[in-house]
Amino acid sequence: MHEAEPDWRLSARLYHAGGGGATGMDSLGCQPIAMRTVAVDPRVVPRRTRLYIRETVGLRLADGRTHDGFWYASDTGGAIKGAKIDLYTGHGRGSMGPVMPLNMSTLTVVNAGSFDGCPPAE
Repeated sequence: MHEAEPDWRLSARLYHAGGGGATGMDSLGCQPIAMRTVAVDPRVVPRRTRLYIRETVGLRLADGRTHDGFWYASDTGGAIKGAKIDLYTGHGRGSMGPVMPLNMSTLTVVNAGSFDGCPPAE
C-alpha cells in the first residue's frame, strides 16, 4: 500500500469532540472513532471510502500502539470544501497532540477501498 500513487493530495485540518469541536454522530450516523474518522468533501472523496494516509503511519496512539495509516471517510463538514481532509483526533484539544505537526500540511491519500456500515473501532 505504501508504494501506491496517491489518489488525492489533501490539505489537513484537525477536529475533536468537546469544547466547540465535533459532537454526536458523524454524517453517516456513526460514532466518530478517534484517529480513524475523517471528514471530507464528498464531491472530492466519496463517503464510505477507506483511506490510507502515509503521513499518519507510525503516529503514537493514546493506548500506546502506533497508527497503521488507515482512516475512514464517514463525516463531512461545512468548512471542508474541495481538497481538504479533517482528521478526528478524539475528545478535547489534548487529543490533537500526536497529529498537530500534520495540521495545515498536504497529505498523500490513497483510496484503499470502501466500507459498509460504520467505521470499525479497531
